[in-house]
Amino acid sequence: MTETLTIGKALNLGLRRALEDDPKVVLMGEDIGRLGGVFRITDGLQKDFGDDRVVDTPLAEAGIVGTAVGLAMRGYRPVCEIQFDGFVFPAYNQLVTQVAKIHARSRGRLAMPIVIRIPFGGGIGAVEHHSESPEAYFAHTAGLKVVAVSTPADAYWGIQQAIAHPDPIVFLEPKRRYWEKAAVDLDGTPSPLFASRVVRGGDDVTVLAYGPMVKTALQAAEAAAEEGRSLEVIDLRTISPLDLDPVFASVRRTGRCVVVHEAPVTLGLGAEIAARVTETCFHSLEAPVLRVGGYDTPYPPSKLEEEYLPDLDRVLDAVDRSMGF
Repeated sequence: MTETLTIGKALNLGLRRALEDDPKVVLMGEDIGRLGGVFRITDGLQKDFGDDRVVDTPLAEAGIVGTAVGLAMRGYRPVCEIQFDGFVFPAYNQLVTQVAKIHARSRGRLAMPIVIRIPFGGGIGAVEHHSESPEAYFAHTAGLKVVAVSTPADAYWGIQQAIAHPDPIVFLEPKRRYWEKAAVDLDGTPSPLFASRVVRGGDDVTVLAYGPMVKTALQAAEAAAEEGRSLEVIDLRTISPLDLDPVFASVRRTGRCVVVHEAPVTLGLGAEIAARVTETCFHSLEAPVLRVGGYDTPYPPSKLEEEYLPDLDRVLDAVDRSMGF
């Protein structure tokens, strides 16, 4: 059965299916029960599954994730919602020193099947603690896996795959794309969770993106096509582990690569990708790997965020610079 869903509704249905399929799945977060979450992702789930499986927690992120650690040790599969990206930092200690390390620390005796859902990125007219892109912190942490969805189909299937996975996963949701729609085959076969995907073929420049920037990259490809340039767009889908084989194959054909993300450029994911592409595809490159990202400043007031966020023009400028070599 195929339905047209928003990313938000796809997540809701994916969580519902996970709750139905496994009685050990427990949702936890601030206002996720009666309210259904600030973005209404969990709307209706507490009513249908009860307040012992969809739990309204205190405003205490460290307590939410710490409780999830204990639940995971007892065989449950907790799914924690962090209300906004900038609120995750009180739980950062739990994530880095406990969640990411317990499996190795226990020599494999204890699994940590925890999912940490984080709406991330800007573009909704909010203040800085509601608009950040902290993915590099988690991708740098051994023991954590990091997924960033960009489509309703990936949201629906990806959240179920993440919940079923034995390792802890930081699951990033592009909050400004929550209301964008696309067809989802609810009975289909999902793509592998940790695999990148070519979403538009091209021959001149390889453009890499994930989460909210995939749409921006596709818009840039449409605009470039009007000028006779062919951009290949790859949705990375997973930030850790990185699936770069399709990227390497693409760059060997195009000779050029541009990486796009909302997070600041310095020490962002683009730096790691640029290093790996250069190491692997050095003799195929016709230009340096270029990065497009946020500026190295704290996230600005909402009236200025459109100046901060990478947009179509900044992606096309990087394409022009790449083609100029």
